[in-house]
Amino acid sequence: MDGVAKRPRSRRRGPGMTGRGPRARDAEYRPLDLERARGGAPRREAGPGGEWFSRRVSGSDKTYICPGCSQQIPPGVAHVVAWKADSVMGDAAALEDRRHWHAGCWAGRNRR
Repeated sequence: MDGVAKRPRSRRRGPGMTGRGPRARDAEYRPLDLERARGGAPRREAGPGGEWFSRRVSGSDKTYICPGCSQQIPPGVAHVVAWKADSVMGDAAALEDRRHWHAGCWAGRNRR
């Protein structure tokens, strides 16, 4: 080295380089799943009559009757779908017996 000091390497990373695996810009594009982002993933919760799975949905194409208030849930209205987590007949039967609730009725079902 002819008396010229080398410059130390920079620790800064280039654009898209996080140091945690593949570059973000090289990853395959996946559109955002809004249903999942808004809480569409099932939740397990305790309630009257045992354990329940509940899932918030943004709306549907059908009209449902809420078991909490016996009123209609019109198409396109956000609501909760619930089914038994501990069904004696199995998971498939529990999904067939799922019910659509107004969000307020589902939240207040313990007070009825």
